[in-house]
Amino acid sequence: MNTVALEPDRAVTAAAAASREWAEAAPTARAHALEAVADALETERTELVALADAETHLGVPRLNGELSRTTFQLRLFADQVRTGEFLDVRIDRPDQQWPTGPRPELRRYRTAIGPILVFTASNFPFAFSVAGGDTASAWAAGCPVVVKAHPGHPELSRRTAEIIQKALAQVDAPAGVFAMIEGQQAGIDALRHPALRAATFTGSERGGLALARIAGERPQPIPFYGEMGSVNPVVVTPAAAHARGAEIAAGYVGSLTQGAGQFCTNPGLLFVPVGDGLVDEIVRVLSEVPAAPMLGDWISDAYVDGARRLAGRPGTRTLVWPDDEASAAPRLLTTDLASFAADIETAAEECFGPLGLVVTYERLEDLAEAVAALPGQLTASLHGEPGETAGLAVLTAALAERSGRVLWNEWPTGVAVTHAMQHGGPFPATTAPTTTSVGTAAIERFLRPVAYQSWPQPLLPPPLRDDNPWGVPQRVRE
Repeated sequence: MNTVALEPDRAVTAAAAASREWAEAAPTARAHALEAVADALETERTELVALADAETHLGVPRLNGELSRTTFQLRLFADQVRTGEFLDVRIDRPDQQWPTGPRPELRRYRTAIGPILVFTASNFPFAFSVAGGDTASAWAAGCPVVVKAHPGHPELSRRTAEIIQKALAQVDAPAGVFAMIEGQQAGIDALRHPALRAATFTGSERGGLALARIAGERPQPIPFYGEMGSVNPVVVTPAAAHARGAEIAAGYVGSLTQGAGQFCTNPGLLFVPVGDGLVDEIVRVLSEVPAAPMLGDWISDAYVDGARRLAGRPGTRTLVWPDDEASAAPRLLTTDLASFAADIETAAEECFGPLGLVVTYERLEDLAEAVAALPGQLTASLHGEPGETAGLAVLTAALAERSGRVLWNEWPTGVAVTHAMQHGGPFPATTAPTTTSVGTAAIERFLRPVAYQSWPQPLLPPPLRDDNPWGVPQRVRE
């Protein structure tokens, strides 16, 4: 019997009850809790990785790396909490001579928004799951978290939740700072709970939009941070194709098939010049990559169906296709730029898995218009040569306009957990293009600004007081 998951009403109600205490906890206390969870996960590494491998088939090396990423980001957010920079404290002293009229004393900072619901992902059972980046960044902001476990790895989710609950209890974190729920209806009920203040999601566009509608149609709408679909276009210039064709082909195939293509940053769309033999080299390399097990039958079936739909588009040819139609083996399609542009909405649909669509073009200058018409993307990449950068400004601008992260001569799979990372992009890549779900800026999703005007010192939150008991940075204007 599952004794870890709670009923949604109980979970959100407990989170709401813990909200004020957790938001008002000193940064050192929240940081200590984040580190305690990281330490506990490391202690149970062997068991957790074995559970994850049994349920996801992602392999022990990959899962060990992902667990290391998960504990690292917990500790990175702990470091961020200790600095207090995320509070963005601003203090304006009274000024009777202020140009727009006498300025009162104003003290502004960012505080926790309240209970957060996290819908976990299937393809990253650690880093985007129960103890993943959304959970870590919400805790860091001072928000209790209710996690909706993914059905693709239920036993791992339950065990992770047990470890978290024990670790938080040992550092005396308030009851209700963490809870887990299971089941589709439980997730919907929690999303509708009046005490909930925001939700995050990583998954399909269809699922994300359905949940976003629920969040927006509540009597009190709440922010919904959904990371959904992306084909992550890659452009190869004629000079790059000529100079580094074999290297580009190998890099593309490696990125396309990494993790059986089950990455939201999978480069599913590749623009290459006609000729130069690059497409032939990609076909040769990709044909040697065997099928890899996917996360589950529901993923592989959707992959095969999506590949068939894309292959049936007018003007599309198959270059690499398995004899077994039901196989999850890599697939490669090709079309020309005119055919792609004529039906760009369908052609640019994400097919979650190791499928690539190669679009051939005659003139590089024709690409900017096609790129500008793409739906929003998480990433966009450009492979070129140093000597041609002067002629790539317009294309670079178009790629940046349609994506959250642009890469030069690199591949998009692999999202570093760091301070300057942006993992988000224009709709439909995400529902909130001004935010990121990876990196320390992810904390900003769960904060809201509050200004205190002419307030007595004893009643101010600690970060806004003149004695600054938390020792956080204060930007003071006399």
